[in-house]
Amino acid sequence: MVWGVAGLLSAVSDSLAARFGAVGVRGEISGFTRAASGHCYFSLKDADGGNATLRCAMFRRAAGLLDFAPADGALVELRGRIALYEPRGELQFVVEAMRRAGAGALFEQFLRLKARLEAQGLFDPARKRPLPAFPERLGVITSTAGAALHDVLTALARRAPQVEVVVYPSLVQGADAPPALVQAIATANARAARDGLDALLLVRGGGSLEDLWAFNDERVVHAVANSGLPLVCGVGHETDVTLCDLAADLRAPTPTAAAELAAPARAALLEQLGGLARQLAIHVERRLQQAGQRLDRAALRLARPSDMLAREQRRLTLVQQRLAQPLERRLDLQRQHLASSSARLARALPQDLATRVRRVDALAARLAALDPQRVLERGYAWLDDGSGRALASVHQLSPGQAVRAVLADGRAQMNVIEAVPTMPAEDRNP
Repeated sequence: MVWGVAGLLSAVSDSLAARFGAVGVRGEISGFTRAASGHCYFSLKDADGGNATLRCAMFRRAAGLLDFAPADGALVELRGRIALYEPRGELQFVVEAMRRAGAGALFEQFLRLKARLEAQGLFDPARKRPLPAFPERLGVITSTAGAALHDVLTALARRAPQVEVVVYPSLVQGADAPPALVQAIATANARAARDGLDALLLVRGGGSLEDLWAFNDERVVHAVANSGLPLVCGVGHETDVTLCDLAADLRAPTPTAAAELAAPARAALLEQLGGLARQLAIHVERRLQQAGQRLDRAALRLARPSDMLAREQRRLTLVQQRLAQPLERRLDLQRQHLASSSARLARALPQDLATRVRRVDALAARLAALDPQRVLERGYAWLDDGSGRALASVHQLSPGQAVRAVLADGRAQMNVIEAVPTMPAEDRNP
């Protein structure tokens, strides 16, 4: 019996449906995509790293029941049926339900490596360096056969045509990619001075976790972290995150974004430059106006040369006239002034002397009147207790007390017989 293609595929499909009804399968997601229609397409592979791969389709109705977002490397358990996609004659698994079964071996390896490199400080924000503000030449490390290089060149040509590009080709996928990437980064840094590089772009287009695994290789991550040039990493799509992204000085979500972040837009720079030029012109014009005003004020203060010359000539004439006066006349005037001053001084000295003598005599008479000796000569005596302490009141005396009296012509030792206080005036006149 000879089958037609459609008949054979239909018979195989019926056999599969009869042999395998609703089945469950476990594996890692790879190459997950969600179409605009809401249908999801991906491959499922063994978690132990085997080469077996099963193409899967999950239609919008089943996808709408998911309680998590599937991602490459996730370990899942699927429920569905085996079917044959007749237009291409391909075997596929139609997924009716999906649940998480773990992170997946490859994703678990990613997390372990991330934790180890993070402990080494490779992702420390303090290591990040700023990109040059106005780069003139950028180095691009990528595959020359990929779309990433085209995206970078297109973005730079559109955004910053003044920036030149030096390409350092490298494999970006497969087992040979990590050493090739390490070598390309080393070559770019070694030739940085010769090639005039300001920064490096490490770029690659999107893909599954396996496709991007070279950018999670520990050797490549160390090369990125130790790059002497500032490095921008733009690998995959916005949702893709590699360890090289974390170690780079700046992560870009896509290769196009890496080019845009590394080189400022020429139009924006020209606009900024134009603004600075306008500000400079305004400043220069203002300075010129101020200088013109100062010049005008200085010109007003500065008279004509002929007027200045006439004024100086008048001053010179006046000086000459003063010098022309006879010197003898000036000396006579000085002599007359000196004689007049001498006469006034001769008259004033005797008068001042007599006045001062009279004042001294008056002060001497007042001083003599206050002389204690004169008081004693008038019959008074000075009493003290013998040790020099003055006795001014009868209350300081007691009968039998020895006292000393100082008179005008000597001293006398005496004993008190009686001390009677003087009666107050109010008591004497009742």
